[in-house]
Amino acid sequence: MSRAELLLPAGNLEKMRYAIAYGADAVYLGTADFSLRSPKSGNIITNDNLKTSIETAHKMGAKAYVTLNVFANNEIMEKLPPIIETLREIKPDGVIFADSGFYPSLKANLPDVPLHVSTQANVLNYEAVKFWRDQGVSRVILARELSLREIEQISRKVPDIELEVLIHGSICVAYSGRCLLSDYMSNNQRKANQGNCTQPCRWPYKVRLVDPKKPEEEYELLEDERTSYVMNPKDLALIEYIPDLINAGVCSFKVEGRTKSMYYASLVAKAYRTAINAYYEGKTPDIDRLFEELKCAGNRGFSTGFLVEKPDSEHYNYACGKSRAKSVFQGIITEKITDNTYKVSVKNQLKPGDDFDVITPHEQVNTVIAEIFNEYGEKIEVANTNSEVIVKIENLPENWKWGIIRHKEESGDKAKTHVYCGTCN
Repeated sequence: MSRAELLLPAGNLEKMRYAIAYGADAVYLGTADFSLRSPKSGNIITNDNLKTSIETAHKMGAKAYVTLNVFANNEIMEKLPPIIETLREIKPDGVIFADSGFYPSLKANLPDVPLHVSTQANVLNYEAVKFWRDQGVSRVILARELSLREIEQISRKVPDIELEVLIHGSICVAYSGRCLLSDYMSNNQRKANQGNCTQPCRWPYKVRLVDPKKPEEEYELLEDERTSYVMNPKDLALIEYIPDLINAGVCSFKVEGRTKSMYYASLVAKAYRTAINAYYEGKTPDIDRLFEELKCAGNRGFSTGFLVEKPDSEHYNYACGKSRAKSVFQGIITEKITDNTYKVSVKNQLKPGDDFDVITPHEQVNTVIAEIFNEYGEKIEVANTNSEVIVKIENLPENWKWGIIRHKEESGDKAKTHVYCGTCN
């Protein structure tokens, strides 16, 4: 059996490059018309740069899968032939689809491209896996509502097909993402299953009980301040179950988050790369340390989803719908100027004198930024977001390429958390 694959999201070209640099074996990417996640900012993936994106992934040694996982109406079906023509030319390493209506055209026109059935197709049992295997599909991305025991059963009964499992990221409150809340609450302008969800499950709600026999009487639930986020699942994090999932027959580990930041993609890729490598090297990773690193990326708290037990109230975050991080993403090192000065692209306001972590794909050091200079060589006391500056750093990893600067918040009860913005960071 070949090594299990680590699969990261590529919401734009920058995120894709950092995800691969930090350990991804493969990335999945898609355009707005056919993806369940449609980033609106940054150097996003479009029909025009899809070929370049895949070529970039290949040059970095990674595979690239294209997602066509919307639930399509007739209008979207009319757009399918042009994208298939594009895929025929660029030859991705696989196409991920959910709607069975896509299958005949994909199979007929892309005979040499592996087809992967999306988790949105709700594949929950071994007979469904057999069905897709018999159609010539090479991989099934299992529904996230399966337990470890059920995954093992599927692998045992259908050993001749690849199985992929979601291991990290946001979880939809609806069954495998089949939700209409966004449609209803946006007058059908923001359709969840066509890539434009407003995430109403993350909104605060005022909950009232009404006795149908006494409709004039309402009872508002005001138990405490946590009762408003009633549909807000914690994020999935299965890093401690990597050995169990590999032994169960899983060949690909998917991370959710095409609309999240390159900082998120980098930290999560590095943590899971460490865990997967440890399995194949016969080592025991420091799971507590890896969890601490995952907490430094945006999250709503962590749960194991359906893998080991049925979700209960502990699997929900009733306090806040926003993703938070135990660190602040400060900047990216883009160029070496001298032995101790570097060009930095600033992501959050940066000041000299404080302790920072500098992270690379293989190292991490704590350091101090001694001085900051603007483009004219003038010393400054504050580097603002989105500026380009020169910094003097006392200590750096031996290989600074792909270096990320962050300020890690203190641990303990007094620790602050940074409200995580997936689009701007």
